[in-house]
Amino acid sequence: MYSTRMSNLPPYLFARIDEMKAEQQKKGVDIIDLGVGDPDLPTPPHIVDALCTAAHNPDNHHYPSYAGMPAYRQAVAGWYHKRFGVTLDASKEALALMGSKDGITHIGEAFVNPGDYVLAPSPGYPGYSTGTLFAEGKVHEMPLLRENNFLPVLDKIPEKVVRSAKLMFINYPNNPTAAIAPLSFYREVVDFAADHHIVVVSDNPYSEVAFDGYRAPSFLEAKGAMEVGIEMHSLSKTYNMTGWRIGMAVGNAEILSGLGRVKTNVDSGVFNAVQYAAIAALSGPQDCVKEACAIYQERRDVLIAGLRELGFDVPAPKATFYVWMPVKDCMSFAAKLLNGAGIVVTPGVGFGSAGEGYVRFAITRPVERIQEAIERMRRLDL
Repeated sequence: MYSTRMSNLPPYLFARIDEMKAEQQKKGVDIIDLGVGDPDLPTPPHIVDALCTAAHNPDNHHYPSYAGMPAYRQAVAGWYHKRFGVTLDASKEALALMGSKDGITHIGEAFVNPGDYVLAPSPGYPGYSTGTLFAEGKVHEMPLLRENNFLPVLDKIPEKVVRSAKLMFINYPNNPTAAIAPLSFYREVVDFAADHHIVVVSDNPYSEVAFDGYRAPSFLEAKGAMEVGIEMHSLSKTYNMTGWRIGMAVGNAEILSGLGRVKTNVDSGVFNAVQYAAIAALSGPQDCVKEACAIYQERRDVLIAGLRELGFDVPAPKATFYVWMPVKDCMSFAAKLLNGAGIVVTPGVGFGSAGEGYVRFAITRPVERIQEAIERMRRLDL
């Protein structure tokens, strides 16, 4: 019944986790879900109000623009300039997305021919690999190792892979490792991509979820980045809008044009009312972002302290709402937490082969639930 392409498509990691969680819930287990990175905080009221106002306007009930309303793209350009100092031509260098996953999984169809390589971090967001499979390309995993600060070592990529590589995904602040990247790394990526004619896709949805005064850079801040790549961003994590499906791709106009051509054939754009809400988010007060980060930082500190008391060697992340913890066997550890304590964490191998030996905690639950999780873990033989 299915295409041969489907046989190469792995089960989506988080869907399988949901199934395992449901099995325990049927048994009456009180689940503490520290698995999927879905913020539990509500979308700020002024953003919701903007949606409601726009949704009541019948002018917004028709098909939207494929590329996004000019006003939304202007808001994106304004936010990028204010936040990163990056100047964008909103008419050519900004594109609306139905969340960054939309762009990540579709861009390969614009640039990858069957058999071409895509360079993707391992561990990394599963969409990098699945999008490549849909484009019938081949994934080359770039290992993110602790000894390299979870940055890929570009000169270790085999020459034959580099010669046939069309795309490179990078992602900092990183999911799942929570690693951060200096601007010097982005300069290295720019040089590498320019030398080998590779399109760079920087996936940057966690830049605003940062702690201890850290401010993440944009890939586009690096000199020459606009010539070789684009950056995808999302309002999902910054403004607690995961279910709204709104994001953006910005950068090189020619690359965006290719992605845009694919999208005009597979979707009809983002509902205008959601775009108006996104304008309110990007152009309005940013106190809500600071408040959310303060909540996540408190949760991070509680989780890190508890895990260290249990004897685990785990660093405190500077960004994202993830904690990446080394363990002996990630699948066994995750299963023990779920079956023995009703705690959901994500096994690192689900993000790629280099994720073996780690589990990911998402600090998307209240402090009280995190404390309860630590107490349950104390009762296990870990």
